[in-house]
Amino acid sequence: MAFSTAMKLAGVAATPSEGLGKREERGVERSRVLILGGTGRVGGSTAVALSKLCPSLRISVAGRNREKGAALVSKLGENCEFVEVNIDNLNALAEALNDVDLVVHAAGPFQQGEKCNVLEAAISTKTAYLDVCDDMTYAYRAKTFHQKAVDASVPAITTGGIYPGVSNLMAAELVQLAKTEGAYEPERLRYYYYTAGTGGAGPTILATSFLLLGEDVIAYNKGQRIKLKPYSGMLNIDFGKGIGKRDVYLLNLPEVRSSHEVLGVPTVSARFGTAPFFWNWGMIAIANLVPAETLRDRSKVQQLVSLFDPIVRAFDGISGERVSMRVDLECSKGRNTVGIYSHKRLSESVGTCAAAFAMAILEGSTQPGVWFPEEPQGVSAEARKTLLDRASKGTINFVMNKPAWMVETEPKELGLGIYV
Repeated sequence: MAFSTAMKLAGVAATPSEGLGKREERGVERSRVLILGGTGRVGGSTAVALSKLCPSLRISVAGRNREKGAALVSKLGENCEFVEVNIDNLNALAEALNDVDLVVHAAGPFQQGEKCNVLEAAISTKTAYLDVCDDMTYAYRAKTFHQKAVDASVPAITTGGIYPGVSNLMAAELVQLAKTEGAYEPERLRYYYYTAGTGGAGPTILATSFLLLGEDVIAYNKGQRIKLKPYSGMLNIDFGKGIGKRDVYLLNLPEVRSSHEVLGVPTVSARFGTAPFFWNWGMIAIANLVPAETLRDRSKVQQLVSLFDPIVRAFDGISGERVSMRVDLECSKGRNTVGIYSHKRLSESVGTCAAAFAMAILEGSTQPGVWFPEEPQGVSAEARKTLLDRASKGTINFVMNKPAWMVETEPKELGLGIYV
């Protein structure tokens, strides 16, 4: 179905050459979705969220741990099944994608990944595609398959998770509103992220964090691409109610480059911080003391994860798993606006966000090709509001297009109702 859903909803008659020959028309509600990495925290959370969003979806949870898969399937009910899939085997992937309408690639970490096997298999089998990639190199490698996806009539979104993903859409919405409400020109875009501990995502997010510490940070300053040291440039940022002020540090994230190129913002950066505060000190120490070559080696990073994971998990019970994103847009004529998304549980919210992207693709919002979330061909401006509404379910704070003083925890009153 993949592209057939989009064509049907648009009222356009598709031909077998457009990828409709192998599947029957069954509508969005009866679509088949395969979630790779489905036994992991992100994939499992996505399966749960999708089953809540659309209970009639037929969901296949794919992974290597049959015991975990069986436990999740029993929880989700009769429309869910477990399948064992090795994503490094193209033939096995192609077989698993037979009669599947959408594949969700949540089998991270994506850092230092050398191939886009899942995307290639999706294109070859004419299956719609979504990944939750958070690595710049991998995301832009996926973009090199754009024309092949167009030729195969396959809609695909890369970096479609919580951050990057929903954060990109928040930025796109702020930019659009700035341009339509007063012809303001975007000048500076800053992404700020906070996650307590591992956010309940376990060793995967720990591996991702260590791998990112081995990458130079790419940022943009007045249109010029610059390289900065990872986990440097600390700022103390107010994430509003439920989170408060947190220290955040520079990281190399794909939404920086994609937002610069797609949204046309000349100055863009991204920062991340965690809690307890001494984990930030540990990240700084690793970035400065461990050779970059070691941090770019997935096998060596996995050894580090095995060493630190028990310690981190011990503190996770204390720190919780709250997550927050703050997106700041500065424009011409002194206009400054903010978007904030905060949730008590990263392990839940990441699935909610990925599921919102999955439904947008199934409902026909995505055109053939490989797109970033903020590209209108990936998520149309009309569909963006629906996606953000779905993604923000269960949040403790979700605000868009407000001045900073209205959302921060400690605004200062100058008098006469004027705040800074």
